[in-house]
Amino acid sequence: MRKQAKRIFKPQPIHWRLKAVVVTVCLLFVSLVGRAAYIQVLQPEMLRHESDMRTLRTTSSEVQRGLITDRNGEMLAVSVPVKAIYADPKVVSDENGFADMRRWQALADVLHQPETELVDRVKSNATKRFIYIQRQVTPTVADYIKQLKLPGIYLKSESRRYYPTGEITAQLVGITNIDDVGIEGLENTYDNWLTGTPAKEQVRKSRDGQVVERLGIIQQGERSNDLVLSLDQRIQQLAYRELKRATEMYQAASASLVMIDVRTGEILAMANTPSYNPNARDDLESFRMRNRAVTDAYEPGSTVKPFVMAAALEAGIVKPGDLVDTSPGWMRIGGSIVRDSHNLGDISLATILIKSSNMGISKLALEMPIQQLLGTYQSLGLGNYTGVNLTGESTGLIPDRHRWSDFERATLAFGYGLTVTPLQLARMYATLGSGGILRPASVLKLKQAPEGVRVLSETSAKEVLKMLVGVTEAGGTGTKAHIDGYPVAGKSGTSRKAVAGGYGDDYVALFAGVAPANDPRLAMVVVVNDPKGDHYYGGDVSGPVFGKVMSGALQMLNVEPVTPQQQVQLAGTPRRKE
Repeated sequence: MRKQAKRIFKPQPIHWRLKAVVVTVCLLFVSLVGRAAYIQVLQPEMLRHESDMRTLRTTSSEVQRGLITDRNGEMLAVSVPVKAIYADPKVVSDENGFADMRRWQALADVLHQPETELVDRVKSNATKRFIYIQRQVTPTVADYIKQLKLPGIYLKSESRRYYPTGEITAQLVGITNIDDVGIEGLENTYDNWLTGTPAKEQVRKSRDGQVVERLGIIQQGERSNDLVLSLDQRIQQLAYRELKRATEMYQAASASLVMIDVRTGEILAMANTPSYNPNARDDLESFRMRNRAVTDAYEPGSTVKPFVMAAALEAGIVKPGDLVDTSPGWMRIGGSIVRDSHNLGDISLATILIKSSNMGISKLALEMPIQQLLGTYQSLGLGNYTGVNLTGESTGLIPDRHRWSDFERATLAFGYGLTVTPLQLARMYATLGSGGILRPASVLKLKQAPEGVRVLSETSAKEVLKMLVGVTEAGGTGTKAHIDGYPVAGKSGTSRKAVAGGYGDDYVALFAGVAPANDPRLAMVVVVNDPKGDHYYGGDVSGPVFGKVMSGALQMLNVEPVTPQQQVQLAGTPRRKE
């Protein structure tokens, strides 16, 4: 029997590689445990912070800009909903968004952009998370883009300002920029009032941008406010139409018109030419955007003569029945000459205004202290703001001198040597119509009329108004501003435009007045700058615009006309044409 050999197993030593693996696993485990302990015990907020960085977002509610309306609720500016198209280039790149170029071609076509430029713009900003593709697209276009389902292309709600009245109120209402911020006109002046404040809320979003949790309100929103203007859009439309027609007829450089409610100081119309379409921003020109009624100042010419007459009556230099000798129709003052068109002889105070006598008004001015005349101008608002609160308003200019020559005092009386804006001049005539009470001009609708300040006696103001009625009757210089059924107290004016070293051959034609003279309701000024051709006098160029607009406005406001007998009495004794 063979003796079985006894097998003896000797333990093998553990290989060093296994030891290394075990040690590594243990170290990793210890590291993970340590890291977990560090995060959860020592730095518990860090992980939460990292999570919040990826999921927490602040959303804001959309706040529509407030409406701008006229005094009767007619829309002048309204916000309409539109969409902004934007891209997340990183998402486009990560999700192979350029795989289907047909969709990109469709996107480029609907946005009227070259496809290559559109794609290159997204590719060149591959590391960014937000770039605009196009803003203020219509909801119809936005719906089409949404159906394309392009990765990384998103829609965002915004609004666009639309102006229903277009060029008629463009300079006054103004415009907003692409971010809906007012940059011109009332849109700029009252931007904070119209804008409001959006409500802000903190939310948690998923990776695909969906809100999964609402965490609370960060900021309470504030609604935007509407702006109700004193403008009457019916009158404004009529004013702009007639002003534009006159500008084209006389090939004028520009023109302005301002109408004020005598009883309140509210501006019922403020029109300018040339104008622009605020709904088309491609070819905006700065000279068309200027509100010339408040920014441009002119020498007013003979339109200031009624206020010199009022100053003379206030000072007691003359009385209503007095006569003034204007023979022989000219006079030398210093080294210069003041003249009338012809010798008028001894004339009444009313005739000085009716015939627009430079001789007569100069003699009145020379008999009163210069401070009396300047004080009257300043008390009527010249050289100061009107209270309308419009950006770019000019104060005009009244020279401040220690010494005045007699010729300077004379020219100051017939509208040279000082400048006024159309709004200032309209306010002066509104003061005359209100019986001598100066009120601040307002472009906003008022709940009640401001008290105002008395700057002329009621007697003097009414006496001057009565004199001015003859200007628009037979024999006056403003017969083209005559309105059947409504007595008009008005004054024409024609001033040469100043050039270097004196005056040139260009003119400014003006007409200003109040109607109806028996119970003043409206004051209006028409200024036509640089009319071309043989007709450049204020009565011929601006007078017809005044008559048509004032007539239409009185009828729109249901102002009762006077009887023919009353109109004859107001006009005084009929005068033959000269």
